[in-house]
Amino acid sequence: MYKIAVAGTGYVGLVAGVCFAEKGHQVTCVDIDSNKVEMMKAGTSPIFEANLEELMQKNYAEGRLNYTIDYQSAYEDADVIFIGVGTPELPDGSANLSYIATVARQIAESVIKDCLVVVKSTVPVGTNDKVEQFIQDFLVNDVRIEVASNPEFLAQGSAVHDTLYAERVIIGTESSWAKNILMDIYESFNLPIVSVNRRSAEMIKYASNDFLALKISYMNDIANLCELVGADIQEVAKGMSFDERIGSKFLNAGIGYGGSCFPKDTKALDYIAEQNGYELKTIKAAIDINNEQKTILYKKARNRLITFNGLKVAVLGLTFKPGTDDLREAPSLANIPMLLDQGAEIFAYDPVGRENFEKVYPEGENANGLIRYVESPKEALDNANVCFIFTEWGEVKSLQPSDYKTFMRTPLVFDGRNIYSVKDMEANNVEYHSIGREATKRVIRESNKNGLQTT
Repeated sequence: MYKIAVAGTGYVGLVAGVCFAEKGHQVTCVDIDSNKVEMMKAGTSPIFEANLEELMQKNYAEGRLNYTIDYQSAYEDADVIFIGVGTPELPDGSANLSYIATVARQIAESVIKDCLVVVKSTVPVGTNDKVEQFIQDFLVNDVRIEVASNPEFLAQGSAVHDTLYAERVIIGTESSWAKNILMDIYESFNLPIVSVNRRSAEMIKYASNDFLALKISYMNDIANLCELVGADIQEVAKGMSFDERIGSKFLNAGIGYGGSCFPKDTKALDYIAEQNGYELKTIKAAIDINNEQKTILYKKARNRLITFNGLKVAVLGLTFKPGTDDLREAPSLANIPMLLDQGAEIFAYDPVGRENFEKVYPEGENANGLIRYVESPKEALDNANVCFIFTEWGEVKSLQPSDYKTFMRTPLVFDGRNIYSVKDMEANNVEYHSIGREATKRVIRESNKNGLQTT
Protein backbone atom coordinates (compact mmCIF):
# COMPACT_ATOMS: atom_id res chain seq x y z
CA MET A 1 0.00 0.00 0.00
CA TYR A 2 1.29 3.45 -0.93
CA LYS A 3 0.53 6.83 0.56
CA ILE A 4 -0.72 8.79 -2.45
CA ALA A 5 -1.58 12.45 -2.91
CA VAL A 6 -3.58 13.59 -5.93
CA ALA A 7 -3.42 17.20 -7.09
CA GLY A 8 -6.72 18.29 -8.65
CA THR A 9 -10.23 16.90 -8.26
CA GLY A 10 -11.59 17.22 -11.77
CA TYR A 11 -12.37 14.22 -13.95
CA VAL A 12 -8.79 13.01 -14.06
CA GLY A 13 -7.68 13.64 -10.48
CA LEU A 14 -10.82 12.72 -8.57
CA VAL A 15 -11.52 9.53 -10.51
CA ALA A 16 -7.88 8.41 -10.18
CA GLY A 17 -7.81 9.14 -6.47
CA VAL A 18 -11.04 7.30 -5.76
CA CYS A 19 -9.94 4.29 -7.79
CA PHE A 20 -6.54 4.13 -6.06
CA ALA A 21 -8.36 4.17 -2.72
CA GLU A 22 -10.69 1.45 -3.94
CA LYS A 23 -7.61 -0.68 -4.63
CA GLY A 24 -6.34 -0.25 -1.07
CA HIS A 25 -3.99 2.74 -1.20
CA GLN A 26 -4.13 5.62 1.27
CA VAL A 27 -5.21 8.64 -0.81
CA THR A 28 -5.50 12.37 -0.15
CA CYS A 29 -7.05 14.50 -2.90
CA VAL A 30 -5.98 18.15 -2.96
CA ASP A 31 -8.02 21.07 -4.27
CA ILE A 32 -7.84 24.84 -3.82
CA ASP A 33 -11.62 25.22 -3.36
CA SER A 34 -12.58 24.74 0.30
CA ASN A 35 -16.30 24.54 -0.51
CA LYS A 36 -15.62 21.78 -2.99
CA VAL A 37 -13.50 19.92 -0.44
CA GLU A 38 -16.26 20.07 2.17
CA MET A 39 -18.79 18.90 -0.39
CA MET A 40 -16.62 15.88 -1.23
CA LYS A 41 -16.11 15.07 2.44
CA ALA A 42 -19.90 15.03 2.76
CA GLY A 43 -20.00 12.40 0.03
CA THR A 44 -21.17 14.56 -2.85
CA SER A 45 -19.32 14.40 -6.14
CA PRO A 46 -18.65 17.73 -7.89
CA ILE A 47 -19.05 16.01 -11.26
CA PHE A 48 -21.77 13.76 -12.64
CA GLU A 49 -20.13 10.40 -13.22
CA ALA A 50 -21.55 6.88 -12.93
CA ASN A 51 -20.61 5.04 -9.69
CA LEU A 52 -18.19 7.76 -8.57
CA GLU A 53 -20.19 9.13 -5.65
CA GLU A 54 -20.83 5.63 -4.31
CA LEU A 55 -17.11 4.81 -4.25
CA MET A 56 -16.28 8.22 -2.75
CA GLN A 57 -18.62 7.58 0.17
CA LYS A 58 -17.42 4.01 0.68
CA ASN A 59 -13.68 4.75 0.72
CA TYR A 60 -14.05 7.93 2.79
CA ALA A 61 -16.04 6.02 5.41
CA GLU A 62 -13.42 3.26 5.47
CA GLY A 63 -10.62 5.77 5.97
CA ARG A 64 -8.68 5.27 2.74
CA LEU A 65 -9.77 8.51 1.08
CA ASN A 66 -9.59 12.09 2.27
CA TYR A 67 -9.78 15.61 0.80
CA THR A 68 -7.93 18.77 1.75
CA ILE A 69 -6.88 22.25 0.70
CA ASP A 70 -3.67 21.90 2.74
CA TYR A 71 -1.34 20.81 -0.04
CA GLN A 72 1.75 20.96 2.17
CA SER A 73 0.48 18.32 4.61
CA ALA A 74 -0.69 16.17 1.71
CA TYR A 75 2.56 16.34 -0.24
CA GLU A 76 5.23 16.41 2.46
CA ASP A 77 5.32 12.71 3.29
CA ALA A 78 3.55 11.19 0.27
CA ASP A 79 5.21 8.23 -1.45
CA VAL A 80 3.68 9.22 -4.77
CA ILE A 81 2.02 12.43 -5.94
CA PHE A 82 -0.22 12.26 -9.00
CA ILE A 83 -0.85 15.51 -10.86
CA GLY A 84 -4.32 15.60 -12.41
CA VAL A 85 -4.95 19.32 -12.88
CA GLY A 86 -6.34 20.82 -16.08
CA THR A 87 -4.29 21.80 -19.12
CA PRO A 88 -6.85 23.96 -20.95
CA GLU A 89 -6.40 25.18 -24.48
CA LEU A 90 -4.78 28.57 -25.04
CA PRO A 91 -5.90 30.82 -27.93
CA ASP A 92 -3.05 29.58 -30.15
CA GLY A 93 -4.03 25.93 -29.61
CA SER A 94 -1.22 25.13 -27.18
CA ALA A 95 -1.79 23.64 -23.73
CA ASN A 96 -1.88 25.91 -20.71
CA LEU A 97 0.67 24.41 -18.29
CA SER A 98 0.37 27.06 -15.58
CA TYR A 99 -1.60 24.78 -13.23
CA ILE A 100 1.00 22.04 -13.67
CA ALA A 101 3.75 24.55 -12.83
CA THR A 102 1.94 25.75 -9.71
CA VAL A 103 1.59 22.21 -8.36
CA ALA A 104 5.19 21.37 -9.27
CA ARG A 105 6.49 24.30 -7.22
CA GLN A 106 4.23 23.41 -4.29
CA ILE A 107 5.61 19.88 -4.36
CA ALA A 108 9.20 21.11 -4.50
CA GLU A 109 8.68 23.32 -1.47
CA SER A 110 6.75 20.70 0.55
CA VAL A 111 8.23 17.19 0.20
CA ILE A 112 10.45 15.94 3.03
CA LYS A 113 11.11 12.39 1.77
CA ASP A 114 11.91 10.63 -1.49
CA CYS A 115 8.89 10.90 -3.77
CA LEU A 116 7.73 9.94 -7.23
CA VAL A 117 5.71 12.62 -9.03
CA VAL A 118 3.40 11.25 -11.72
CA VAL A 119 1.78 13.46 -14.34
CA LYS A 120 -1.64 12.13 -15.39
CA SER A 121 -2.72 15.36 -17.06
CA THR A 122 -2.48 15.48 -20.85
CA VAL A 123 0.68 17.42 -21.63
CA PRO A 124 2.82 18.13 -24.73
CA VAL A 125 5.75 15.84 -25.42
CA GLY A 126 8.71 16.86 -23.28
CA THR A 127 6.64 18.43 -20.50
CA ASN A 128 7.60 15.79 -17.93
CA ASP A 129 11.26 16.62 -18.50
CA LYS A 130 10.50 20.28 -17.80
CA VAL A 131 8.42 19.44 -14.72
CA GLU A 132 11.26 17.41 -13.26
CA GLN A 133 13.74 20.22 -13.84
CA PHE A 134 11.28 22.78 -12.46
CA ILE A 135 10.90 20.76 -9.25
CA GLN A 136 14.67 20.43 -8.93
CA ASP A 137 15.04 24.20 -9.36
CA PHE A 138 12.76 24.90 -6.38
CA LEU A 139 13.49 21.82 -4.24
CA VAL A 140 13.92 22.77 -0.58
CA ASN A 141 14.97 19.49 1.04
CA ASP A 142 17.67 17.02 0.03
CA VAL A 143 15.37 14.26 -1.21
CA ARG A 144 15.04 12.18 -4.35
CA ILE A 145 12.36 13.37 -6.75
CA GLU A 146 11.63 11.82 -10.12
CA VAL A 147 8.82 12.51 -12.55
CA ALA A 148 6.92 9.84 -14.47
CA SER A 149 4.13 9.95 -17.06
CA ASN A 150 0.90 8.00 -16.60
CA PRO A 151 -1.67 9.43 -19.04
CA GLU A 152 -5.35 8.69 -18.52
CA PHE A 153 -7.63 7.16 -21.15
CA LEU A 154 -10.99 7.53 -19.47
CA ALA A 155 -14.18 8.55 -21.21
CA GLN A 156 -16.63 10.84 -19.46
CA GLY A 157 -19.71 8.91 -18.49
CA SER A 158 -17.70 5.72 -17.91
CA ALA A 159 -14.60 7.15 -16.21
CA VAL A 160 -14.64 4.89 -13.14
CA HIS A 161 -15.08 1.75 -15.22
CA ASP A 162 -12.42 2.91 -17.69
CA THR A 163 -9.95 3.34 -14.82
CA LEU A 164 -10.65 0.13 -12.92
CA TYR A 165 -10.97 -2.00 -16.06
CA ALA A 166 -8.71 -0.18 -18.50
CA GLU A 167 -7.61 -1.89 -21.69
CA ARG A 168 -4.04 -0.95 -20.76
CA VAL A 169 -2.05 1.25 -18.42
CA ILE A 170 0.68 3.39 -19.94
CA ILE A 171 3.64 4.30 -17.74
CA GLY A 172 6.53 6.45 -18.91
CA THR A 173 9.64 6.39 -16.73
CA GLU A 174 13.36 7.09 -16.90
CA SER A 175 14.54 4.76 -14.11
CA SER A 176 13.83 1.30 -12.75
CA TRP A 177 13.01 2.93 -9.37
CA ALA A 178 10.13 4.94 -10.85
CA LYS A 179 8.98 2.04 -13.02
CA ASN A 180 8.85 -0.38 -10.10
CA ILE A 181 6.79 1.99 -7.96
CA LEU A 182 4.17 2.42 -10.67
CA MET A 183 4.14 -1.32 -11.38
CA ASP A 184 3.49 -1.92 -7.66
CA ILE A 185 0.69 0.65 -7.51
CA TYR A 186 -1.11 -0.90 -10.46
CA GLU A 187 -0.45 -4.53 -9.52
CA SER A 188 -3.80 -4.88 -7.74
CA PHE A 189 -5.61 -3.54 -10.83
CA ASN A 190 -4.52 -6.67 -12.73
CA LEU A 191 -4.34 -4.81 -16.05
CA PRO A 192 -1.90 -4.94 -18.99
CA ILE A 193 0.90 -2.42 -18.39
CA VAL A 194 2.87 -0.87 -21.22
CA SER A 195 6.16 0.56 -19.97
CA VAL A 196 7.89 3.12 -22.21
CA ASN A 197 10.00 6.25 -21.78
CA ARG A 198 8.38 9.49 -20.71
CA ARG A 199 8.20 11.14 -24.11
CA SER A 200 6.67 8.06 -25.73
CA ALA A 201 4.02 7.94 -23.00
CA GLU A 202 3.16 11.58 -23.62
CA MET A 203 2.88 10.94 -27.36
CA ILE A 204 0.79 7.79 -26.91
CA LYS A 205 -1.90 9.89 -25.23
CA TYR A 206 -2.08 12.43 -28.05
CA ALA A 207 -1.73 9.85 -30.82
CA SER A 208 -4.53 7.70 -29.37
CA ASN A 209 -7.03 10.53 -28.87
CA ASP A 210 -6.27 12.12 -32.21
CA PHE A 211 -6.64 8.82 -34.04
CA LEU A 212 -10.14 8.44 -32.63
CA ALA A 213 -10.92 12.04 -33.58
CA LEU A 214 -9.74 11.21 -37.09
CA LYS A 215 -12.12 8.23 -37.28
CA ILE A 216 -15.05 10.37 -36.21
CA SER A 217 -14.20 13.16 -38.64
CA TYR A 218 -13.69 10.69 -41.47
CA MET A 219 -17.11 9.13 -40.89
CA ASN A 220 -18.74 12.56 -40.72
CA ASP A 221 -17.08 13.52 -44.00
CA ILE A 222 -18.29 10.30 -45.63
CA ALA A 223 -21.75 10.88 -44.15
CA ASN A 224 -22.01 14.26 -45.83
CA LEU A 225 -21.10 12.65 -49.14
CA CYS A 226 -23.63 9.86 -48.54
CA GLU A 227 -26.42 12.42 -48.41
CA LEU A 228 -25.39 13.79 -51.80
CA VAL A 229 -25.14 10.42 -53.55
CA GLY A 230 -28.07 8.61 -51.90
CA ALA A 231 -26.14 6.20 -49.69
CA ASP A 232 -26.97 5.52 -46.02
CA ILE A 233 -24.08 6.14 -43.60
CA GLN A 234 -25.42 3.65 -41.06
CA GLU A 235 -25.41 0.90 -43.67
CA VAL A 236 -21.96 1.98 -44.79
CA ALA A 237 -20.66 1.90 -41.21
CA LYS A 238 -22.14 -1.54 -40.62
CA GLY A 239 -20.41 -2.89 -43.70
CA MET A 240 -17.11 -1.35 -42.61
CA SER A 241 -17.34 -2.65 -39.05
CA PHE A 242 -16.87 -6.29 -40.05
CA ASP A 243 -13.34 -5.51 -41.21
CA GLU A 244 -11.20 -6.23 -38.14
CA ARG A 245 -8.63 -3.75 -39.38
CA ILE A 246 -11.24 -1.01 -38.97
CA GLY A 247 -13.34 -2.25 -36.05
CA SER A 248 -16.83 -1.18 -35.04
CA LYS A 249 -16.10 1.68 -32.61
CA PHE A 250 -16.17 5.39 -33.44
CA LEU A 251 -17.95 4.80 -36.75
CA ASN A 252 -21.15 6.64 -35.81
CA ALA A 253 -21.66 9.77 -37.85
CA GLY A 254 -23.12 12.81 -36.13
CA ILE A 255 -22.56 16.46 -35.34
CA GLY A 256 -18.93 16.20 -34.35
CA TYR A 257 -16.85 15.32 -31.34
CA GLY A 258 -16.78 17.42 -28.19
CA GLY A 259 -15.76 17.15 -24.57
CA SER A 260 -12.54 17.90 -22.73
CA CYS A 261 -10.16 15.76 -24.80
CA PHE A 262 -10.58 15.46 -28.56
CA PRO A 263 -10.98 19.15 -29.46
CA LYS A 264 -8.17 20.24 -27.16
CA ASP A 265 -5.81 17.38 -28.01
CA THR A 266 -6.14 17.70 -31.79
CA LYS A 267 -5.33 21.41 -31.58
CA ALA A 268 -2.45 20.78 -29.18
CA LEU A 269 -0.85 18.13 -31.38
CA ASP A 270 -1.25 20.40 -34.41
CA TYR A 271 0.49 23.16 -32.44
CA ILE A 272 3.31 20.83 -31.37
CA ALA A 273 3.88 19.81 -34.99
CA GLU A 274 3.98 23.43 -36.15
CA GLN A 275 6.46 24.34 -33.41
CA ASN A 276 8.71 21.59 -34.72
CA GLY A 277 8.40 22.69 -38.33
CA TYR A 278 6.02 19.92 -39.39
CA GLU A 279 2.46 19.99 -40.71
CA LEU A 280 0.05 17.28 -39.59
CA LYS A 281 -2.33 17.51 -42.54
CA THR A 282 -4.62 14.76 -41.28
CA ILE A 283 -5.10 16.45 -37.91
CA LYS A 284 -5.74 19.83 -39.54
CA ALA A 285 -8.41 18.18 -41.69
CA ALA A 286 -10.05 16.58 -38.64
CA ILE A 287 -10.20 19.94 -36.87
CA ASP A 288 -11.72 21.66 -39.91
CA ILE A 289 -14.29 18.92 -40.50
CA ASN A 290 -15.37 18.93 -36.86
CA ASN A 291 -15.79 22.69 -36.78
CA GLU A 292 -18.06 22.51 -39.83
CA GLN A 293 -19.99 19.47 -38.57
CA LYS A 294 -21.12 21.09 -35.34
CA THR A 295 -23.47 23.49 -37.10
CA ILE A 296 -24.58 21.29 -39.99
CA LEU A 297 -28.06 20.80 -38.47
CA TYR A 298 -28.57 24.53 -38.05
CA LYS A 299 -27.62 25.07 -41.69
CA LYS A 300 -30.05 22.40 -42.84
CA ALA A 301 -32.85 23.92 -40.77
CA ARG A 302 -32.05 27.43 -41.96
CA ASN A 303 -32.31 26.27 -45.57
CA ARG A 304 -35.62 24.57 -44.81
CA LEU A 305 -37.25 27.45 -42.92
CA ILE A 306 -37.74 31.10 -43.80
CA THR A 307 -36.83 32.25 -40.31
CA PHE A 308 -36.48 31.09 -36.69
CA ASN A 309 -37.93 34.36 -35.44
CA GLY A 310 -40.86 33.68 -33.13
CA LEU A 311 -40.68 29.90 -33.63
CA LYS A 312 -40.79 27.53 -30.69
CA VAL A 313 -37.63 25.41 -30.98
CA ALA A 314 -37.30 22.21 -28.94
CA VAL A 315 -33.70 21.33 -28.05
CA LEU A 316 -33.15 17.80 -26.75
CA GLY A 317 -29.76 17.44 -25.09
CA LEU A 318 -27.24 20.07 -24.02
CA THR A 319 -24.16 18.08 -22.93
CA PHE A 320 -21.61 16.88 -25.46
CA LYS A 321 -22.55 13.24 -24.80
CA PRO A 322 -24.90 11.28 -22.53
CA GLY A 323 -23.73 10.20 -19.09
CA THR A 324 -22.02 13.48 -18.17
CA ASP A 325 -22.89 17.05 -17.22
CA ASP A 326 -19.87 18.38 -19.15
CA LEU A 327 -20.62 21.03 -21.76
CA ARG A 328 -17.11 21.55 -23.10
CA GLU A 329 -17.24 21.80 -26.91
CA ALA A 330 -20.86 20.58 -26.90
CA PRO A 331 -22.78 21.14 -30.17
CA SER A 332 -25.48 22.93 -28.20
CA LEU A 333 -23.02 25.72 -27.43
CA ALA A 334 -22.39 26.23 -31.14
CA ASN A 335 -26.02 26.12 -32.24
CA ILE A 336 -28.08 27.76 -29.52
CA PRO A 337 -26.42 31.20 -29.84
CA MET A 338 -27.27 31.27 -33.56
CA LEU A 339 -30.86 30.25 -32.87
CA LEU A 340 -31.19 32.95 -30.22
CA ASP A 341 -29.71 35.56 -32.53
CA GLN A 342 -32.38 34.63 -35.07
CA GLY A 343 -35.14 35.20 -32.51
CA ALA A 344 -35.95 31.58 -31.63
CA GLU A 345 -37.93 30.73 -28.52
CA ILE A 346 -35.95 27.74 -27.24
CA PHE A 347 -37.33 25.12 -24.87
CA ALA A 348 -34.36 23.00 -23.80
CA TYR A 349 -34.23 19.62 -22.06
CA ASP A 350 -31.27 17.80 -20.56
CA PRO A 351 -31.47 15.42 -17.58
CA VAL A 352 -28.22 16.63 -15.93
CA GLY A 353 -26.75 19.45 -18.02
CA ARG A 354 -29.28 22.18 -17.29
CA GLU A 355 -27.50 23.68 -14.28
CA ASN A 356 -24.20 24.12 -16.11
CA PHE A 357 -25.86 25.43 -19.27
CA GLU A 358 -27.96 27.92 -17.34
CA LYS A 359 -24.73 29.49 -16.05
CA VAL A 360 -23.94 30.40 -19.67
CA TYR A 361 -27.49 31.11 -20.85
CA PRO A 362 -29.77 32.11 -17.96
CA GLU A 363 -33.44 31.36 -18.40
CA GLY A 364 -35.34 34.17 -20.06
CA GLU A 365 -34.52 36.60 -22.82
CA ASN A 366 -31.16 36.12 -24.53
CA ALA A 367 -30.03 38.15 -27.56
CA ASN A 368 -33.09 38.42 -29.84
CA GLY A 369 -34.76 35.27 -28.54
CA LEU A 370 -35.47 33.52 -25.28
CA ILE A 371 -34.64 30.23 -23.62
CA ARG A 372 -36.65 28.13 -21.20
CA TYR A 373 -35.57 24.93 -19.45
CA VAL A 374 -38.06 22.09 -19.11
CA GLU A 375 -38.29 18.88 -17.13
CA SER A 376 -39.06 16.38 -19.86
CA PRO A 377 -38.57 15.85 -23.61
CA LYS A 378 -42.31 15.92 -24.21
CA GLU A 379 -42.60 19.28 -22.49
CA ALA A 380 -39.95 20.62 -24.86
CA LEU A 381 -41.81 19.20 -27.87
CA ASP A 382 -45.21 20.53 -26.86
CA ASN A 383 -46.46 22.82 -29.65
CA ALA A 384 -42.94 23.19 -31.06
CA ASN A 385 -42.33 24.23 -34.66
CA VAL A 386 -38.98 22.47 -34.99
CA CYS A 387 -36.86 20.10 -32.91
CA PHE A 388 -33.08 19.67 -32.69
CA ILE A 389 -31.57 16.54 -31.15
CA PHE A 390 -28.02 17.24 -29.93
CA THR A 391 -27.47 14.51 -27.31
CA GLU A 392 -28.68 10.90 -27.40
CA TRP A 393 -29.79 10.62 -23.78
CA GLY A 394 -31.88 7.55 -22.95
CA GLU A 395 -34.79 9.83 -22.12
CA VAL A 396 -34.63 11.21 -25.66
CA LYS A 397 -34.17 7.83 -27.32
CA SER A 398 -37.24 6.56 -25.47
CA LEU A 399 -39.42 8.96 -27.45
CA GLN A 400 -41.37 7.21 -30.19
CA PRO A 401 -41.68 8.62 -33.73
CA SER A 402 -45.38 9.11 -33.07
CA ASP A 403 -44.58 11.41 -30.13
CA TYR A 404 -43.19 14.04 -32.47
CA LYS A 405 -46.38 13.97 -34.51
CA THR A 406 -48.56 14.06 -31.39
CA PHE A 407 -46.84 16.83 -29.44
CA MET A 408 -45.32 19.16 -32.03
CA ARG A 409 -47.20 21.88 -33.85
CA THR A 410 -45.10 21.01 -36.89
CA PRO A 411 -43.36 17.62 -36.78
CA LEU A 412 -40.02 18.83 -38.19
CA VAL A 413 -37.02 17.11 -36.61
CA PHE A 414 -33.28 17.62 -37.12
CA ASP A 415 -31.44 14.73 -35.48
CA GLY A 416 -27.69 15.04 -34.97
CA ARG A 417 -27.37 11.53 -33.50
CA ASN A 418 -29.30 9.41 -36.00
CA ILE A 419 -31.53 7.96 -33.29
CA TYR A 420 -34.45 6.99 -35.49
CA SER A 421 -35.14 4.97 -38.59
CA VAL A 422 -35.95 7.21 -41.55
CA LYS A 423 -38.72 4.82 -42.55
CA ASP A 424 -40.29 4.87 -39.09
CA MET A 425 -40.32 8.65 -38.99
CA GLU A 426 -41.78 8.85 -42.48
CA ALA A 427 -44.46 6.30 -41.56
CA ASN A 428 -45.49 8.58 -38.70
CA ASN A 429 -45.68 11.67 -40.93
CA VAL A 430 -42.63 13.29 -39.34
CA GLU A 431 -40.32 15.31 -41.54
CA TYR A 432 -36.95 14.02 -40.44
CA HIS A 433 -33.44 15.21 -41.28
CA SER A 434 -30.43 13.33 -39.91
CA ILE A 435 -26.74 12.86 -40.71
CA GLY A 436 -25.57 10.90 -43.75
CA ARG A 437 -29.03 9.66 -44.72
CA GLU A 438 -31.75 10.89 -47.04
CA ALA A 439 -34.40 13.04 -45.42
CA THR A 440 -37.96 11.82 -45.26
CA LYS A 441 -40.22 12.80 -48.09
CA ARG A 442 -42.27 15.91 -47.49
CA VAL A 443 -45.62 14.82 -46.13
CA ILE A 444 -49.00 16.52 -45.94
CA ARG A 445 -50.80 15.79 -42.72
CA GLU A 446 -54.55 16.09 -42.55
CA SER A 447 -54.20 18.39 -39.53
CA ASN A 448 -52.16 18.79 -36.42
CA LYS A 449 -53.53 19.26 -32.93
CA ASN A 450 -54.13 22.95 -33.59
CA GLY A 451 -56.06 22.25 -36.78
CA LEU A 452 -53.33 23.69 -39.02
CA GLN A 453 -52.30 21.92 -42.19
CA THR A 454 -48.59 21.04 -42.40
CA THR A 455 -46.73 20.50 -45.65
